[in-house]
Amino acid sequence: MRDEGAWEEWLLYVLDGIETTARHSIEKIGSIAAALMTCKHEIRDRFKFYSQDLINNLFSHPYTKIEFLVRELGVSRITASKYLDAIAETGILRKEKVGRNNYYINVALFGILSRENLP
Repeated sequence: MRDEGAWEEWLLYVLDGIETTARHSIEKIGSIAAALMTCKHEIRDRFKFYSQDLINNLFSHPYTKIEFLVRELGVSRITASKYLDAIAETGILRKEKVGRNNYYINVALFGILSRENLP
């Protein structure tokens, strides 16, 4: 580019990369929004303990922990554990024990975030 003065081609290449990245980001955001709505409706239909704060917690990160629910929802450890275990039984979350801690992986969100964007 520098030696041949091909600035226009270089700019078009960079702009194409920006457009492709933006399209993939928009697709990911749409997928996350759809997964959030599906999760929201499933939890609301199945459990009495549904709350928007719970849904927000499940979609803030690809995983959550009992401590996160205790802090963010203001519930006891026992209650948070019951909520997460019940949701894990539906397949929305996958419970994984690492050391002494249980992590509850949001299956849909983790899948979306770990999906490669290939043309």
